[in-house]
Amino acid sequence: MKFHQDGCTSENSPTPGMTLTEKIFARASGRETVSPGEVIFVKVDVLMSHDPCTPGIASVFKKEFGEDAKVWNADRFIMIPDHFTYSADPQANQNIRVMREFAQQQNITHFYDVGTPEYKGVCHIGLAEGGHTRPGEVLLGTDSHTVTAGAFGTFAIGVGITDGAFALGTGEIPLMVPATIRVNYTGKKPRSVQAKDLILVLMKELGVAGATYNAIEFGGNVIDELSVEERMTLCNMVVECGAKNGIMVPNPATLAYLDQRTRIPFTVVEPDASAVYERVITIDVSALTSMVARPHSPDNVSAIHELEHVAISRAYIGSCTGGKTEDFIAAATVLHGKKVAIPTYAVTATKEVFHNLITTRVGGVSVYEILTRAGVRLSAESGCAACCGGPADTFGRVNDPISVISTTNRNFVGRMGHKGAMIYLASPYAVAAAAISGAITNPERYLTND
Repeated sequence: MKFHQDGCTSENSPTPGMTLTEKIFARASGRETVSPGEVIFVKVDVLMSHDPCTPGIASVFKKEFGEDAKVWNADRFIMIPDHFTYSADPQANQNIRVMREFAQQQNITHFYDVGTPEYKGVCHIGLAEGGHTRPGEVLLGTDSHTVTAGAFGTFAIGVGITDGAFALGTGEIPLMVPATIRVNYTGKKPRSVQAKDLILVLMKELGVAGATYNAIEFGGNVIDELSVEERMTLCNMVVECGAKNGIMVPNPATLAYLDQRTRIPFTVVEPDASAVYERVITIDVSALTSMVARPHSPDNVSAIHELEHVAISRAYIGSCTGGKTEDFIAAATVLHGKKVAIPTYAVTATKEVFHNLITTRVGGVSVYEILTRAGVRLSAESGCAACCGGPADTFGRVNDPISVISTTNRNFVGRMGHKGAMIYLASPYAVAAAAISGAITNPERYLTND
């Protein structure tokens, strides 16, 4: 693996062009050009809110706009309960009741209510499945990992309750134009390397504050070749290094995905050749191996061979970062014909992903069968589950001071439950390998060239 870094760049153009994020800002503000540092009002195309935040948004919205006020666009406010959907906790249940009441009052078109055929699961994956993540648009969500949608060429960011309520009432939001860091992944990606490894090695380079309020624009031949779900994983974790958003130009696979999900017209935006970047980082992945983030920070990253044989008490596969169909296929590839040595919990991000586990085969066997035969404790319900800890009855919650290896995106103290737990973040390949051996293990030993 090789790193190369340059300073600000342009193509010696007398009129510097704009980055991908800047071009979307210009479109959304009705301007010809914008520059980093400017504060401007931008039109919002989509606003999403989930169960922890909708009650707060609804309360602020009614206080500021009136009890009888209507949202700016009932078709573009997407409501997705996902965090604490399968719990007996009274507050968790009350939050969802508030969502139902607000959706009914406002005649919200897209309310994916839990317990109904429309329920999806994790909001960030549900947004994509529902066709709500479109190139060139501005998407806000009341969750920091809304940045996942940058995989579709969308300017997507997390916002707080007050900003969300303002956007809900007006359809716009004031934002400062971020400077952009360009990150190019080049070379030939080894088979054992996944998008989780690509973002972890960038986390190691940047640190948790190395891209504060910057856009991260991804490019390079490796990005061009990535699948839609792997691109989502990459954008999902840019917020862990402080970035405002992560974004990339949609590749043919992404456009094919969108063609199956939406009939709403969109425009693919590309950065100008003369765009000016805050920094340009080039990472040659040819010699890259699996990476692991050690407790208690996503930037505390080591190559897996430095941590092999570290004992692990539990494995966890799930979340917006690691609970997609391809994540489970990767885990099944490692687990096929084997048994887990430690308790291993798995939660699909959405109902669609769970269905795919049944219909998708690896080596002639369904992913569902491979997981269950291996001894994986697979939840029948989709959602965030233990990724964010949750109430005591949350499936897979870490209630003891044990070591856990997980496909999730954060390993802060107490993130998955117990404050004494030691959480390691890794790719689905690496998590499955550790589940088999009971220790951090390079997944290459379980992967063949067949």
